[in-house]
Amino acid sequence: MLILGVTGGIGSGKTVVTDIFSKLDIDIIDADLASRKAVFKGSSSLIKIQEKFGKDILLKDGNLNRAKLREIIFKDSNQKDWLEKLLHPQILQIIKDELEESKSLYKILVSPLLFETGQYQVCDRTLLVDVSEDKQIQRTSIRDKVPSGQVKSIIKSQLSRLEKIELADDVVSNEGSLADLEEKIKALHSSYLIYAK
Repeated sequence: MLILGVTGGIGSGKTVVTDIFSKLDIDIIDADLASRKAVFKGSSSLIKIQEKFGKDILLKDGNLNRAKLREIIFKDSNQKDWLEKLLHPQILQIIKDELEESKSLYKILVSPLLFETGQYQVCDRTLLVDVSEDKQIQRTSIRDKVPSGQVKSIIKSQLSRLEKIELADDVVSNEGSLADLEEKIKALHSSYLIYAK
């Protein structure tokens, strides 16, 4: 069964793209949701994160303060490395389990760090949702209500746009209208159905 990896930089429109695929009855396995499951309230990983970064890393309800953690790891690459070593194997296992359960004609793993984390290795094909860096900054700043400098630091921490274009099997531009994007995704969907046979 074909596993398609969908990726793109922050603010590129991965969610819009996977929503279109979902309407075409394709199962979506989301690496971001898997990463949330890995640090679920009371989980062993969350306990280790609290031991490492202190009680302030938790919200009042006992869940992870993701904004605070993001702030820490973007300031210190050693902390980022430690966190990735802890979480990436668990996230990958959650993803594999969810892919195994999927029953659609082909299935999609959507991950902002598909190439960076090695998650592309569980995929048969990869699709990059591509937009200019200016658009990424503009969309993310508005959506997340964060300063453009913070968005730029997230972009810098990931593979460059050109590196992703080189690595991806397929690239879809999300610079135009939603109708334009839907047409492109439907065309790709038809080709993936052929691959999936």
